[in-house]
Amino acid sequence: MKKTALLTMLSFADPDLREQIEAMPEETALIGISTTGRAIAVDLDGESPHVLVCTASGGGSTTMLRSLTAQFLHQGAHALVLDTKRISHLWAKALPTVTHCGNIAGIHDALLGLATELSAASTSTAT
Repeated sequence: MKKTALLTMLSFADPDLREQIEAMPEETALIGISTTGRAIAVDLDGESPHVLVCTASGGGSTTMLRSLTAQFLHQGAHALVLDTKRISHLWAKALPTVTHCGNIAGIHDALLGLATELSAASTSTAT
């Protein structure tokens, strides 16, 4: 089996990496950098509209979700941040196209609103 070396330092200022990222189609999201310094992206329109981020505590899931959210917001999306710890995602509170919910009542109402929106969307695509 071929061994790969881990990058010792990653910089988005690297001209080759920046060029790769800027060349990515708008419907893709950067999800990582390979050990060879190549951008790894997922095509959310062509491959899958879903992304699962699952790590152990301290595994980088918050960093990954912040990165994905920033990319989606840059493309004009609206983000719904459900902050069950109430203080984990305060970075999102001041952003104009982010709804931040940090208490049980707010999270409940946001999920009901999302369910209504999804139901309406599935009804309109079925007809």
